[in-house]
Amino acid sequence: MSGYVLHPEASSDLESIREFIAKVSVDAADRVLEEIRRAITELVAFPTQGHPRPDLTSQPLRFQVVCDYLIAYAPDERPLLVVGVLHGRRSPRVIAAVLRAR
Repeated sequence: MSGYVLHPEASSDLESIREFIAKVSVDAADRVLEEIRRAITELVAFPTQGHPRPDLTSQPLRFQVVCDYLIAYAPDERPLLVVGVLHGRRSPRVIAAVLRAR
């Protein structure tokens, strides 16, 4: 067992990330996804290592940056709930809106 679950939209986020990067390099896409999955697995053991972002959400979520992507997760959920994996260069307003919808 992995110790985490992906919100259905977070699964879609990962698929979109892979498709986008794979247009340039399938190997690079696989490496980025592996780094994201590794980071999520590490969050299971240390869920408070991420940081809160009250500018993005009032929900009790934490965030971890990996390869320009922002992993949004609920640190108090068991298994750990990954709410989204979003590009960190998106507008904070867009990220906040996406998180509100989830």
